[in-house]
Amino acid sequence: MLPALCSLFTALSCVSGVTVVTQKPPVLTLTAGQTANMDCNLGTVTNDAAYWYKQVPGGVPQHVIRHYHGWSSPSYGSGFSSPKFTSTYSSKSDYKLIISNVEVGDSAVYYCNTWDSSAEENICVVLCNDYLPLCVESDAALPSPVLKVLPPSTEELKTNKATLVCLASDMSVGFAGVSWLVDGKSVTSGVITGSAQQQDNKKFTLSSYLTIDSSEWDNDKVITCEVSAGGKAASVKINKSECSE
Repeated sequence: MLPALCSLFTALSCVSGVTVVTQKPPVLTLTAGQTANMDCNLGTVTNDAAYWYKQVPGGVPQHVIRHYHGWSSPSYGSGFSSPKFTSTYSSKSDYKLIISNVEVGDSAVYYCNTWDSSAEENICVVLCNDYLPLCVESDAALPSPVLKVLPPSTEELKTNKATLVCLASDMSVGFAGVSWLVDGKSVTSGVITGSAQQQDNKKFTLSSYLTIDSSEWDNDKVITCEVSAGGKAASVKINKSECSE
């Protein structure tokens, strides 16, 4: 199987006045060797350039490319060049980052930034914990993540809340997607997922939390945690009756 390329960009944005920078698509899935297209809209900014950055887990942002609609071609940060990386625009506020022939080394979070001269400050897309960065992995070479779900505490159940913790370990990559299901139905409310952390053995761990009403736990509903990383997926289920055995 060819390596898979996946990307999820945060929908949050920095805001200054009415200026909002947004990126799309929210989810991008490709195979190695294909071309990645990432769009950035600068909002009300039409007289400044779009800056694109690349950030790997635990690293600092790297300047990839800078493009202004009045230029004949974009300028590049150190280590980045055409034809691998390029940029186009369709209007004074709409820019596109293009990465050709994607490979493992392109794995990262990509985000855009501009300068709002009217506010005299940078406007950027905010990075947060609930995104899936751009990732390129070899399915055959990587193991599935190891999962464990911890049940809610007895003390918390007295407050009519139940928080379950999904622990993912032995991940070969620092990028992962986490999904929670209650009786087979996907839930997003009450979910908090942290960033992957690298361990001494160079592998990664990740924790995700689901808080539900205690009645759902008491009614023995089946809670499922699903984690996908590096093209590999794993899931684990838990319910009250099994924990009581």
